[in-house]
Amino acid sequence: MANRRLTDKQQRQIERNAEKRRASSLLGEGEDLEGIIIARFSKAAIVMDEHHDVFRCHLRPNLAHLVAGDRVLWQKNEQGAVVSTQLERRSEIKRPDVRGQLKAVAANVDLIVIVIAPEPEPFGNLIDRYLVAAYLEGIETIIALNKSDQVASNPACKALLMRYKAIGYTVIETGPDEQSTCTLRNLLGDQTAVFVGQSGVGKSSIINRLIPDQNLRVGALSESVLKGKHTTTTTEVFRRPEGGLIIDSPGIREFGLQHVAAKDVAPGFKDFQPFIDQCKYRDCRHLVEQGCAVLSALAAGKLSHERYDSFVNIVNDIADNSH
Repeated sequence: MANRRLTDKQQRQIERNAEKRRASSLLGEGEDLEGIIIARFSKAAIVMDEHHDVFRCHLRPNLAHLVAGDRVLWQKNEQGAVVSTQLERRSEIKRPDVRGQLKAVAANVDLIVIVIAPEPEPFGNLIDRYLVAAYLEGIETIIALNKSDQVASNPACKALLMRYKAIGYTVIETGPDEQSTCTLRNLLGDQTAVFVGQSGVGKSSIINRLIPDQNLRVGALSESVLKGKHTTTTTEVFRRPEGGLIIDSPGIREFGLQHVAAKDVAPGFKDFQPFIDQCKYRDCRHLVEQGCAVLSALAAGKLSHERYDSFVNIVNDIADNSH
């Protein structure tokens, strides 16, 4: 992924942070250091610094919304360490909480790896839901067919993968061999990635292949830093030896589209995008409308019926959940 240029807002944030550092220095406070939240607890967090050392930090009351992946400024002092400032997020993954309110579950994610496998049977509609969610958050995607050594027994799985490749999505096959692991490792680069997919597709196995040295598991480091304190958390963050992070959380693996407006689904289908702006009506739902370019493309064979049926399924599901 190409490096993002700083926006005016980000530049102003950097200047404000520099001013805060100067003020802290004049007041005799500790120097602000940059770090990443790798585990979040009630009133504390585990922060990893630029040298990959981890520290238990207290959180100021106004920082209760920090999540794994957040970039922060923190200080060491005689009483310990404290997170002082949250830096601007470049992306975030949200999902509704038990009260239906949207909450961030991970921040500064660059890449979502959608993992499928011959078993359990993959479903295109689930893949499409992940793709729509990633598109709306501005996060890149890779579709990875795991357990590639079993593909011969399930050619339909390979055909599903090729369907997405033909549309223009990045797809790979991965398995226990070093060559496919190396391919995935190179695609990840130094980005922060999350792995999503059905239970049993081998997400944990992929992570173990990418990070064979368990000493690099940030979760294990977090427990030692907390020195016996309660460490229960649903999120694990892994540092890859080549650089980059993997954020693994049930909240990420299960994020859905209940909070998405039906009108925002179609742009998340890459093969629909060339036709959406050609519709006669700007508020076209691409369902039964006259002059709908998406329906015309479907009739002309330029869009697959499987993909269109998946789109309708998602839109209907959102409508049902909105009542």
